[in-house]
Amino acid sequence: MRTLSRRNFVFGSGAALAGAFIARGAYADDKPKLPFRLCLNTSTISGQKIPLEQEIEIAATAGYDAIEPWTREIDIYAKGGGSLKDLGKKAADKGLSIDSVIGFFEWCVDDDVKRAKGLENAKRDMDNCAQIGAKAIACPPVGATGAPVALDKCTERYKALCELGEKMSVRTELELWGFSKTLSKLSEVVQVVKDAGHPQGCILLDVFHLYKGGNNFGDVKSIDGSKITSFHMNDYPADPPVDKINDSFRIYPGDGTAPLTQLFKDLKSNGFKGVLSLELFNREEWKRDAATVAKIGLEKLRAAVQKSLD
Repeated sequence: MRTLSRRNFVFGSGAALAGAFIARGAYADDKPKLPFRLCLNTSTISGQKIPLEQEIEIAATAGYDAIEPWTREIDIYAKGGGSLKDLGKKAADKGLSIDSVIGFFEWCVDDDVKRAKGLENAKRDMDNCAQIGAKAIACPPVGATGAPVALDKCTERYKALCELGEKMSVRTELELWGFSKTLSKLSEVVQVVKDAGHPQGCILLDVFHLYKGGNNFGDVKSIDGSKITSFHMNDYPADPPVDKINDSFRIYPGDGTAPLTQLFKDLKSNGFKGVLSLELFNREEWKRDAATVAKIGLEKLRAAVQKSLD
């Protein structure tokens, strides 16, 4: 595995120590405040096939600070005649921010036709994000999971994506994908954002993908935390091994072998001010009541973070 030099790994002049970010107070007063805000990624309850409006209700009732929907859900809502501005207002009225939306447009592939189409889709998705009041959209290396794409090309294309996002008032989160041939390493995503040189450049990380990509979790501490806008939270079992494991094996934070306690300590020290977003694709949990899954997930995530503070 490639190691990361401090020169390549730290954005700007280095990581600043952060003051604690206090959750919005959705929890009971007798519960300790946490240094991070907690979010529900709707994939966690996507198997239940629930409308986005209901997912907002579930996240708010459970006590999350934010919700992270997928662009396909927003499309379904809009095609059904719903007002995106009203949807965003509904979330805000329930006390939920929309820090990020999960997008799937092909922005970094070498195929010119696919990439042009991908940018058209990105513009549409960003417009929808702006209408619901979302702050950012995830930009994983969709379509680049086979042959690798040169990092200088990724940098050039990510900068163009950032410029489009700036026009649309939505930040573009460069997402690490552990199973991809491109952007599966922390060193790669950090270098691309750094070399792109755009002030709105930022990163989305994921516990499962860091593991799947063979990354050293300890390297997260060296990143300027202000450049990490969202962090997908989950855990993984010891078996199957890393070369066999896939998204369906994601489990609740604290139920597996991921080094979460140290990770949360490192995020607190490096200036991370984004959200911790619970993202599972666990088929067994999809069979359960969605509200129950959301509540259990929140309690598991809170407990994992609290353990790092004790």
